[in-house]
Amino acid sequence: MQDYSELSDTELVALALQDKEHFLPLMRRYEERLLRYIRRISSASLEDAEDILQEIFLKTYLNLNGFDRKLKFSSWIYRIAHNETMSHFRKVKARPQSAELEDDAFLNLASDLDIKKTAETHELVANLHRVLGKMDDKYREVLILKYLEGLDYNEISDVLRKPLGTIGTLLRRAKGKFKQEARKLNLEF
Repeated sequence: MQDYSELSDTELVALALQDKEHFLPLMRRYEERLLRYIRRISSASLEDAEDILQEIFLKTYLNLNGFDRKLKFSSWIYRIAHNETMSHFRKVKARPQSAELEDDAFLNLASDLDIKKTAETHELVANLHRVLGKMDDKYREVLILKYLEGLDYNEISDVLRKPLGTIGTLLRRAKGKFKQEARKLNLEF
């Protein structure tokens, strides 16, 4: 079996366009990250998230010819994941809630928001989870993309299809909204 770890996403896309067997390494590269992202923005069960993920990979493969190689593949596939996840929840008429998230990812968010680390990690994560669950989707999602998924401003701009300046503004407002929601819940960070 060939080692694809040294190849860039763009190189793998080019190979996948020549031979569909080369799409599998792209799937493996993004499977865990996208599954985690789906669950973070939607509160989907693992089974539902896996179903959505299959649809994402199907749409990605079917539209691979339309991928603009000037863009980052990661931004493009996250955009497909975003659209497919939101579409799934519009179909079932359920508003996405925040899902269970890993402690490390929440601590990353907590440190950037200058939250004191006085609480035990588990309690801190539970409180961060509660606050994110109360936030508007547009603010919750931009925080998730930045701090939990680790995307940069350009990638977030590509995923959300918003100008770069808007992303900076959204992040600044999201941090403020996060602190407001925490105060409403009488949580001290």
